[in-house]
Amino acid sequence: VQLQASGGGLVQAGGSLNVSCAAVGRVLAINTMGWYRQAPGKQRQLVATITHDGRTNYGDSVKGRFTISRHNAKNTAYLLMNDLKPEDTAVYYCNANLRRIEASFWTNEWGQGTQVTVSS
Repeated sequence: VQLQASGGGLVQAGGSLNVSCAAVGRVLAINTMGWYRQAPGKQRQLVATITHDGRTNYGDSVKGRFTISRHNAKNTAYLLMNDLKPEDTAVYYCNANLRRIEASFWTNEWGQGTQVTVSS
């Protein structure tokens, strides 16, 4: 099982970006999916999470600007980022709490990260 992130890139302040994260492979079920980010020299922090039934949670710094959604049948989560600021610059990591087909337990998986850079 892999978490494959796409999107991200370079955008000017005030602009928007979409990133997506797909869980591919032998996935039986996914509980929570989400995004975390890490800027140089800083700790990884919560951006947003979404449960299987659509309950969302956002980090304080992105509330009102970012929107997370998911398509359960596609095992994919999406993050729409609006009104981006230079302080949003970071590597964004996808995360999923999932159960593999051959497993009897849940695991916490991470994607490889995608760079988001916001210029002032």
